[in-house]
Amino acid sequence: MRVLVRRGWGPRPVGGGPGGRPSPQWRALAGLGASPGGEDGRGVRVREKPPWRVLFFGTDRFAREALRALHAASGMLNVHPSCLPRWRGPAPIIHTVLHGDTVTGVTIMQIRPKRFDVGPIIKQETVPVPPKSTAKELEAMLSRLGADMLISVLKNLPESLSKGRQQPTEGVTHAPKISAGTSCIKWEEQTSEQIFRLYRAIGNIIPLQTLWMDNTIKLLDLVEVNSSILTDPKLTGQPVIPGSVIYHKQSQILLVRCKDGWIGVRSVMLKKTLTATDFYNGYLHSWYQKDSQAQPSQCRFQTLRLPTKKKQGKKIVAMQQCIK
Repeated sequence: MRVLVRRGWGPRPVGGGPGGRPSPQWRALAGLGASPGGEDGRGVRVREKPPWRVLFFGTDRFAREALRALHAASGMLNVHPSCLPRWRGPAPIIHTVLHGDTVTGVTIMQIRPKRFDVGPIIKQETVPVPPKSTAKELEAMLSRLGADMLISVLKNLPESLSKGRQQPTEGVTHAPKISAGTSCIKWEEQTSEQIFRLYRAIGNIIPLQTLWMDNTIKLLDLVEVNSSILTDPKLTGQPVIPGSVIYHKQSQILLVRCKDGWIGVRSVMLKKTLTATDFYNGYLHSWYQKDSQAQPSQCRFQTLRLPTKKKQGKKIVAMQQCIK
């Protein structure tokens, strides 16, 4: 979400209606009252100094010409949910949670042409990241902070702009968009803490994914494993490899081994939503394992590796060549 601020100085009426007459919407934005000359707009007197107008927009819906005009008039402001220059890019909140940052904040900055999140800082405030907060919860908190900061800046915008400072050259990090591949758990490489961070960062957007006997399975509800469960002989009595799945009957969760420990899973999606108990009865129970044709090494969660766009493109080219 971008925030544009345009200063509408001057006696020129704000256009929009036929014949240059202001439309009711623009009349409201410009602070115009009822026209003494009737509906044709004649005799309208525009304020010498109309208020600052704030436009919220998505760049895919906003005309380039309008952006250029606004930038030429007095520049644009962006409310960015991180302490720039840390986490420049489209997904700062997700990367804040994903990397376990303990401090974050909001930056109000001026937009610069062709490059996002590099302009002068107008106002910046920091806040601690609540422990174990999700990206959705953090977004709500930073949204409130950003709104208050924006109002504070707009109350005296000329002074606020004059106090702008350049971003430091040190501490620059980038927050690229999240792809479906990010949601694939790497059981041999990721610790339990890293998996839970991933879940809190993107779980409400893209469910975490893995492989079960060559089928993609989504992990819907992850929970931390209680220390008392970890003393179970099933978990300590024999070596287990990452991805191994054990059903814990007392807590009714699936225990999955990762690089350094265990995570708990309450429900999964495999063709349909299944509770941990449903998954155990259908896929882990001893009667199923005896009748299964799968090798023991397959009866565990394995890392799902999605094809990259480049590889997908090569496959399409190969298919086209075969058709020819």
